[in-house]
Amino acid sequence: MKLHYYRETDSLYGKRQSVPGVETREIADGFNPDFDAKGWVVGVDIDYASPRFDLSSIDTISLPIRRQAAVYQDF
Repeated sequence: MKLHYYRETDSLYGKRQSVPGVETREIADGFNPDFDAKGWVVGVDIDYASPRFDLSSIDTISLPIRRQAAVYQDF
């Protein structure tokens, strides 16, 4: 999963896979999953991210993570 924060819109987007989304549904205020052609969730856009989440760190528990270079930005 890849996470991207868009400061200009204060949104956090989590992309599950490289399959393109064909439909987006707002299922709660500011929570918008993207679905592929088979109906699987391939990404999630979360509006108003900064008041909802502590964006200064990401903690994971028991995830089999591949090590990858991180990109740091001051928020």
